[in-house]
Amino acid sequence: MRQIAERADVSIGTVSHVVNDTAKVREKLRQRVLDAIRSLGYQPSQLARGLRRNQTNIVVMIMPDITNPFFPAVVRGVEDVAYKHSLRLVLCNTDNDPGKETSYLNELRSYRPAGWLVIPAADSEMTAQLRSAAASGTPVVCIDRQPPGWKGDVVLVANEAGSHSATQHLLRMGHRQLAVITGPLHLTNAVERLMGFKRALAEAKVPIEPEYIQEAQFNRQSGYQAATRLLRMLPRPTAIFACNDLMAMGVLHAARELGLHCPEDVSIVGFDDLDFAEFTAPALTSVHQPGYQLGTTAARLLLDRIDGSQAPAQKITLPSELKIRHSVASLSPANSPSKPKRRAEAVALR
Repeated sequence: MRQIAERADVSIGTVSHVVNDTAKVREKLRQRVLDAIRSLGYQPSQLARGLRRNQTNIVVMIMPDITNPFFPAVVRGVEDVAYKHSLRLVLCNTDNDPGKETSYLNELRSYRPAGWLVIPAADSEMTAQLRSAAASGTPVVCIDRQPPGWKGDVVLVANEAGSHSATQHLLRMGHRQLAVITGPLHLTNAVERLMGFKRALAEAKVPIEPEYIQEAQFNRQSGYQAATRLLRMLPRPTAIFACNDLMAMGVLHAARELGLHCPEDVSIVGFDDLDFAEFTAPALTSVHQPGYQLGTTAARLLLDRIDGSQAPAQKITLPSELKIRHSVASLSPANSPSKPKRRAEAVALR
């Protein structure tokens, strides 16, 4: 700053006020300082500035699995909003490791981030740390999953309604031997999707065998393993609802490996409506959840908190929508699981 002050022929205090925007400086002096900054190639330290203000312009986003194709849309939504408001996003991938998750949170607190956006890991143990971060004045918004005991801001998708709609569709198509592959049942979104599935069956008075409920890990390999178990059962389920699209890919793989065809031998529905769902063979019927809007909504809520909003904690739930394609067949009028009739689904692509 001394060099800038000498070049602009002003005091160090004037330079500091221009750089940190801490006091009004006459336009003529401000322009001299800015010209000196440009000529010297000066780049102010955002970290040093943040330490002085006790807050940087950094938003930290902690996420469980960057390879899951659903999450990049969420990140893009967050980044678009953050960038427009001169905030910079730092991403931390935990690989669903609670220890790594806690380590990121503890270490990055010293960088004085403006706020936290957190998609909890499958076995997250960070509720207490999130409460501590929020209590210290740094706002926290959870996305997609609500950690046990978390009473702060959270943005979710209508998981139960989405899975209820998917299950009703299978029932309308004549299926009565339905199976479900859930995510880890200590995650709220996995529990809600199972609840929607069970509620639709209960309303239709269709029983489900306990072994037709298989718990997996929201990834393709665990979906494949669960589907292999289901498709070897007697009687074999005529339809499988996989509670995310990666697991649905695993179901398709297992069916083909066992010599079965979708939808003639087994109908499949997913959840996420990832980009590839339209291009599988057959195109996958799936519940659409708005990943980009999930990110933008969470980022705007965080911005309100950064700007000082003291409103009560919000729980925002975004709608989901069933996208009907070609991975579900209609069964014969007798609902015989051994003779499903191949029929193109009547609802057009949306």
